[in-house]
This record gives sequence, structure tokens and C-alpha cells, in this order.
Amino acid sequence: GMVLQEPAGAPSVSAAAGGVADATAEVQLSRLRWAVLLLFSSYSLCNAFQWIQYGSINNVFVRFYDVSPFAIDWLSMSYMLIYIPLLFPVAWLLDKRGLRLIALAGSALNAMGAWVKLGSLKPHLFPVTVLGQVICALAQVFILGMPSRIASVWFGSHEVSTACSIAVFGNQLGIAAGFLVPPVLIPNVEDVEKLAYHISIMFFMTAGVASALFILVIIVFKEKPPHPPSRAQASILSRPTAEYSYIQSILRLLRNANFLLLMVTYGLNVGCFYALSTLLTRMVIHHYPGEEVNAGRIGLTIILSGMVGALISGIWLDKTKTYKQTTLVVYIMSLVGMIIYTFTLSLGHLWVVFVTAGSLGFFMTGYLPLGFEFAAELTYPESEGTSSGLLNVSAQIFGIAFTIGQGQIMDRFGTKEGNLLLCAFLFLGTVMTAFIKADLRRQQANLENEQT
Repeated sequence: GMVLQEPAGAPSVSAAAGGVADATAEVQLSRLRWAVLLLFSSYSLCNAFQWIQYGSINNVFVRFYDVSPFAIDWLSMSYMLIYIPLLFPVAWLLDKRGLRLIALAGSALNAMGAWVKLGSLKPHLFPVTVLGQVICALAQVFILGMPSRIASVWFGSHEVSTACSIAVFGNQLGIAAGFLVPPVLIPNVEDVEKLAYHISIMFFMTAGVASALFILVIIVFKEKPPHPPSRAQASILSRPTAEYSYIQSILRLLRNANFLLLMVTYGLNVGCFYALSTLLTRMVIHHYPGEEVNAGRIGLTIILSGMVGALISGIWLDKTKTYKQTTLVVYIMSLVGMIIYTFTLSLGHLWVVFVTAGSLGFFMTGYLPLGFEFAAELTYPESEGTSSGLLNVSAQIFGIAFTIGQGQIMDRFGTKEGNLLLCAFLFLGTVMTAFIKADLRRQQANLENEQT
């Protein structure tokens, strides 16, 4: 790593620069940063898998628990609903107590929820599976706002966007596994006893993985590296603690017009993605009966192509720093992808659905880390956990509204009309994104500190 040593006996420079020289006395990258990032991505993956594991075989769980499809949809929407009121306490805890405590809480709750679900292997025990899902939803509150914070605290300015993309990767890979694995492990059989056996295999595997990851977090996950990884981070660390007020930070964010625009547009885009993920199996089976496994594979295609999009976006941002332009282009392409998917879903060719869903996922899922990183730029030096959290609250609110709205429209009118609802809101988000000014404060801070 790069080490910058300040010459001894230069106190006057510190005074003149308001403490910046002290803050940049030593900027160095830690080798542990990749282990921390990989571990976070892994337990985020496990949590995201538990979010969509019911929705990807909605019809199987409807029959097993003898409940309505809407009740199974609520297992997915519980993640969105619980996040909204708990974001602020958890973001405050992240600022006050740091990354390690939040990581321990998130991975512990994730494992606990997985074990509770093992107590729901009989048809009359649906409330137990709801309890397990609610505990996993609590874990998600400790996970979703972390990517940009981990990237800033552990990674240098030349790799921070790539690190954020990889951190978001874990969550996306978990959703991909949630689409792929349940239809393979749990065949659509009539015998309830056989069904319970297959469901128990999935629940046991999930609980085992979640517990192993919790143990690894205890051993490996550290609060922060020995030295700040970038000048912008060093500048934040040099700020006296008394100066920082969590409530004032939120108020400053809510007075930032560019951030407010981004918050709404991020919510519209990611809310559409949540609704599409939750209702995908219902849509595909409506047009292609008996294709549960392929419905899962289409979901997997959306996520995998989105992960490629997210990685390319992260690398592109680190190279070019063109946050506004990249975000706008990706948003426009998400809208185009959604329109094409809407009008090709009912053509009767599954391969067409795979292609259109993959191209939609490349841009729509690829947008996730872009939003986090653009927010970190617009709101520096505010906490990345707080800005990410507000983006996620917006996404959860729109996600619940779109999932319920699209589900009702699909039941009454059809899948095309439901998807057109998402197209309309993506168009609105595209127009609003064009009005965001590229006020890149974090980049400016890095440049100013270099000059100092």
C-alpha cells in the first residue's frame, strides 16, 4: 500500500490546514480489506437467498401451507416493511458503534431466522415460518446500508466504487441462488410428507451456512484498518467527535436537493426490481405453465447479468468519475429493457424471455451500486450508512407499493398491464435523474487534500 509520511517538526502546517495534514500523515491500504469484503458479501448473500426462497416457488408453498399467493408474497414484502421503521436506529448505531457490531448483529439474526424456519415443516405451522422470515428481515436492516460504508472505510479512492459493487454483488448473488436453488431442491409433488422432507433439506442447508458465516464474522471481521485508506477518509477521521450530530446529518441530507432527487429515482428503479423479483414466477407460470424450474433460471439470468452490469459500472466509475452521465444512461436502458420484456413475455418462446430478462437485469440490477456511490459523492462528508439507508427506505416503500399494485393489476387485467405500470414509473425516474446536478463533493475533498 501507499504510505505518505509527514516530515517531523511541521506542526504549523497542521494548524494552517485545519488538521488535514495530521489526517493524511499516513494513508495505507490494509491487506485484510478483501477478506472483510468477501465475508460481508457472503452473509449478505445468505440473507438475500432467504428473502426470495419462498417467492421463487410461490405455488409450492401456497399448497404446502394452504394459504393464498398474496400471503406468500408478504413473506417477501416483510423484508421491505420492516426495513422502513428500523433504518434510522440501525444507521445511528452504525455511526455510534461502528461496522463490527452491525456485522455481528446482521449475521447473528440471519442465522437465528434460518434456524427458526426449521420449526415450520408442517402445513399448520405457517406462523412459525413467518416468524423466521421476520427475524431474517431484521437482519437485512443491518446489511443493506453497509456496502458504501465498508468501501469507504476499507478501500482507497481508486478502488472504492469497485469495492462497493462487489459488496452489492453478494446480495444479488443471494437473490440469484434464491431463484435457482429452491425449484431444484423442492419438486412440485402432491405428497405433503415428501414436500416437507424436501423443504427441510433447503432449510437445514441455509441454517448451516448462516451459522458458519456468523462464526467467521466473530473471528475475521474488524472495525477498521490500522490506517485510513484514502485522504477523504483521513479527513473524516480527523474531525472531532463532538462536531458530529446524527439528527443534524439527516436534516442536512434532507435539505440536499440533488440527494432528494436521487432518493426518489433510486426508489423508483429498485422498487421496480423488487416487484419484478417477487412476482416473476407468477408471471412466467401464467404464460408457461409447469415451467417452475425455468422461471427460477430466468430470475437467475436477471441477477447474473445484473452482477456483470454492476461490476462494469463500478470499474467504469473508478476510471472516469462520470457519476451523473453513467447513472442516466443506465436508467434509460433499464426503461428500454423493461418495455421490451413487457411486450415479449407473452410471445410463447421461453428463449426470448431469457434474452429480454437478461438485458433488463444487466441495467436494472447494475444500477444498485451506482445509486450508492452517486449518493456518497453528493453527500460527503455525511455518513455513507445514513445516505445508503435513506436510499433503501425509498426503495422499500416503492417496492411494497409496486408489488401490491402490480400483483392486483396482474390478477384483474393481466401481466402486460402490470408490467406497463413499472414502465411508467421508470420513465418518471429517467426524467427526474436528468435534473440531478453532479456535485461530486468526495472527489473534490480528495483533490483538495492532495493539494494541501
